Amino acid sequence: MLSKAVVKYIKSLQIKKYRKQHKAFVVEGAKSVQELLHADFELEHLFITNGFQKQYSESFPPGLAFEVVSEEELVKAGSFSSNNAALAVARMRLLPPLHIQKNDLIIALDDVRDPGNLGTIIRIADWYGIQQIVCSETCADFYNSKVISATMGSFTRVNVQYLNLAEWLQQHTKNYKIYGASLAGESLHEMTLQPEGIVVLGNEANGICPEVAAQVNQFIKIPAFGAAESLNVATATAIIIDNFRRNS
Repeated sequence: MLSKAVVKYIKSLQIKKYRKQHKAFVVEGAKSVQELLHADFELEHLFITNGFQKQYSESFPPGLAFEVVSEEELVKAGSFSSNNAALAVARMRLLPPLHIQKNDLIIALDDVRDPGNLGTIIRIADWYGIQQIVCSETCADFYNSKVISATMGSFTRVNVQYLNLAEWLQQHTKNYKIYGASLAGESLHEMTLQPEGIVVLGNEANGICPEVAAQVNQFIKIPAFGAAESLNVATATAIIIDNFRRNS
């Protein structure tokens, strides 16, 4: 049975301030928790239902500690409206310094604040074999529960670094091709792209900020054939990265 103290602790981790203070975050749902159990994150707590235990216990890592609780308790402690599987509290991972190779393909995000969009972009990166995403400091928090949920487990395989994006790009303008998504850019359909470089995508409402745009040496766009004003940033990311990967 989940104690009031544990429920209060889990609830506090929905707030970025307390995630940073405790260096911990919450993972909910069958798929995400399964991925977590086989990744290099340290677990603080693992709460599962009887159904989850029966279905997945054979794949549990040796010596895994967990507590069986009810679905109602998982819902009470977590952020999901329903959860018949599992909830875990894990320690944040200490990432190594960011080093990129000249032939890497990197996604850079400028002020992407919607957690669902960031989570989906992490999942897209994982699909296309991209292991590094660079975020401006104003992007949504990687450990936000909505981000984690939207990744569908890809948060275990993609590293996300937060930094001063304009300064970081400035350090790489001489050695890397830096592409920026812009309605004023060159059509992707008229380009032959190699799967390398840094691809910058900006805020849906405002695009890439001027300081970051100043570091871009090739603006690109997805050609439009209808009347929509714009694309969701996660959708745009998938289309752009697919064009880069076509010649892999």
